[in-house]
Amino acid sequence: MAETISPAVPVPSHQRTEEAATGSLISYVLPVYNEQDGIRRFHHELIAATDTRPDFDYEFVYVNDGSADDSLAVLRKLAEADPRVRVLDFARNFGHQIAITAGLDHAEGDAVIVMDTDLQDPPKVSIEMIDAWARGAEIVSARRRTRRDTRFKRLTAHSYYRLLHNLAEVDIPVDTGDFRLLDRRAAEELRGFRERSRFIRGMVASMGFQQTEVLFDRDERAAGETKYPLRKMVRLAADGVTGFSTAPLKLITRIGFLSLALAVLGILYAVAMRVFLPQVTVSGWTMIMVVMLFLGGVQMLSLGVIGSYVGRIYDEVRQRPLYIVRKVIRHDQS
Repeated sequence: MAETISPAVPVPSHQRTEEAATGSLISYVLPVYNEQDGIRRFHHELIAATDTRPDFDYEFVYVNDGSADDSLAVLRKLAEADPRVRVLDFARNFGHQIAITAGLDHAEGDAVIVMDTDLQDPPKVSIEMIDAWARGAEIVSARRRTRRDTRFKRLTAHSYYRLLHNLAEVDIPVDTGDFRLLDRRAAEELRGFRERSRFIRGMVASMGFQQTEVLFDRDERAAGETKYPLRKMVRLAADGVTGFSTAPLKLITRIGFLSLALAVLGILYAVAMRVFLPQVTVSGWTMIMVVMLFLGGVQMLSLGVIGSYVGRIYDEVRQRPLYIVRKVIRHDQS
């Protein structure tokens, strides 16, 4: 598998040199939810990958997102065996995007790599991301060149990414998930995004910075089942659209105007029937049609306007804690 860095976005050479990056701390943020069968293999492959670049220091921040299996016990043993491992144990399941957020909040590295632990994101690709960062990139995204999923999943993902790209008010790259590297400066800025309905890949795209891509072939899951069934995928997709696009609100407003225009036509039709063909009209029918069509059009238009304000309020008033950490497990405290 030959991954290459996309040439679409040039990496500035003046920001950082590879020699200056040597010795930096690289943090891995690793959300875990019911992955007891694959965590050990993932950690082994991650260690094998990072051992190829001993010129950097590493920390591995695992976030146990309320797993119902023995994932926490496995993570505890990893922490006992490896002083670089730190485990954040959530009080309950808060969701994948919140788990990433918690890991970012606790990561201490000069660069932070976010990746899943199911081995669909190959650990060796993260080394290429580190290389791109060492050459000056501030954000390095892993873009899927191919993926081994069901035909339905590939089709829906392909369609959704392109729909979101066209609707969003920021340039969200297609075929990229949450597998990416963030420079310390970018990670600090991302920590300031505290909305509850989170779509992190959109947040990263909205920040700007110097971004580049690494192409890779996405593998199958090493063990277990997907933690993103259709219901969760639909919810994440809705968060992406509503969080970074006002197109749905604008569509409602357009429907309102269309309904109002149709109502006016209906009113004219009803009045004309009453004036020119009174013999075929039912008593009271004209008034009922006028009232229903007019009010229907006005209501749709009003919903569009109100929805615009509600959307703005919704973005501002979410103040509840994003997550609760029951315990932080370290090598000397596990």
